[in-house]
Amino acid sequence: MVISSSSAYQLLFCLLVLVFTPFPSHSADPDPLQDFCVADLNATFSVNGYPCKPISQVTSEDFFFDGLSKEGNTNNIFGIGVTLGNVQTFPGLNTLGISMNRADFATGGVNPPHTHPRATDKTI
Repeated sequence: MVISSSSAYQLLFCLLVLVFTPFPSHSADPDPLQDFCVADLNATFSVNGYPCKPISQVTSEDFFFDGLSKEGNTNNIFGIGVTLGNVQTFPGLNTLGISMNRADFATGGVNPPHTHPRATDKTI
């Protein structure tokens, strides 16, 4: 049986697609190995974020943040005040990959162009 060269290329292409299809499913960050990892803000920040505090040093204050209930200072060139709710202000968020910010706008305030590497931005 003779296989035409175009059929051979099509077969090779299909096999390559089948071989490489599962790899995108392994592109996500791995699941955390523990239930929580409170950030040790006194330690050095690394590529993976802050190291975990020893469990004996974790307090309830590490899981409470009331900064989003306070207005930001809008007295600047853009007329916007942003209150950050991230791991630096809320250590209990460490390794969860989430944060929340509050933006307060003065009359005529604008949100300047910016980027969020490896993150999304939702404004309501």
